[in-house]
Amino acid sequence: MTRLDRRKFLASAALGAAAVGLGQSVHGWPPASVRKTKRILVVSFSGGVRSRETFGTPANVPNLMRLAAEGVTYPRTRVSNLGHFGATLSIFTGISEARGIRDNTRGTDPTLFEYLRKDLGLSSGDVWLSTSGGAQESNISYSLHPEFGARYGANSVDGDGIFNAEFKSVLDAYGRPREMSPEETALLERMRSSIGGGQGESAEEAQTAARIERFLLDELKRGTQDLNGIGASDAKALKVARNLMAVFRPRFLSVVLRDADVAHSSFNNYVQVIRRNDQMLGELLEALRRDRELAESTSILVVPEFGRDADLNSRRGLDHGDGSDDFKYVTMVCAGPDIRRGEVVNEDVRTIDVCPTVCDLLGAEARYARGGRLPRLLV
Repeated sequence: MTRLDRRKFLASAALGAAAVGLGQSVHGWPPASVRKTKRILVVSFSGGVRSRETFGTPANVPNLMRLAAEGVTYPRTRVSNLGHFGATLSIFTGISEARGIRDNTRGTDPTLFEYLRKDLGLSSGDVWLSTSGGAQESNISYSLHPEFGARYGANSVDGDGIFNAEFKSVLDAYGRPREMSPEETALLERMRSSIGGGQGESAEEAQTAARIERFLLDELKRGTQDLNGIGASDAKALKVARNLMAVFRPRFLSVVLRDADVAHSSFNNYVQVIRRNDQMLGELLEALRRDRELAESTSILVVPEFGRDADLNSRRGLDHGDGSDDFKYVTMVCAGPDIRRGEVVNEDVRTIDVCPTVCDLLGAEARYARGGRLPRLLV
């Protein structure tokens, strides 16, 4: 090291130390302890959604446009991978994941859920995944990494799997569960507490399990299983997410959607899915805004896993994988109490930047991720 280089190094180190002393992290962000963001909601508009049908056609997504006006928009968000599962998994690991179209196994790289639970000491009731893609997307809830794994995984609710037509037919045949009396509820709680630790389950985990049971029973009364039509699976996942926020008030919740993949065979149905998802997203956002605690503490990121081809296929639909900018770049939106308002950042970012950014916002470390923190995000 030359004398000049050494002087520059020492000066940089001094500036870094001063920043930390003034309550700034080394990379310029305030430490998590002083930020207003205490909860984060990530909505993965998976299934392949082009920017042309969202920000290129504002009438399709009025709620997403409103969210963008309240936060930061990244119109040049570069995607990873061609397959839905791999591209979606990449968002949560911060690593470009190569996965086959029918791959139905857990990844080996730690996920956002695991980083947050391990580093912040969060319980399972603090971290959730609501999906519409079934078992494949549920694999995202935790990895096979030896330092992490199931003990740090998210609670996963497959909205369509739980509240599907088959489930509804069972309810029609046997009736819906009746409301338990206070005495019955108290007895059940006593029984649970007496056996809660018997199978290696802590009292806190047993309590969380009981709340999940209650949540699922309550969902039956809210009519989640009655949602139908084009985009119904996504609508259920978003409705479940809205109610999870209200009931559990988690530190981190992600919603993974998939119905937009109908675009392969029908462009019109694909647009209908986008419009319905925006409507359901609007209901979720409105519920957060009405709850003062959630409104003042929740940041939101909305990002597709990738786009779609530039041109229609022979079936008057849209495939994905032509290598065009319509496929390679999507638009991401971030909004929240610590996030800049009404800003558009035109420099390239990546979907794999979501994982380290969310971890940093909440005070965890995405130590194996290869993405970076989103630029010009915080106030």
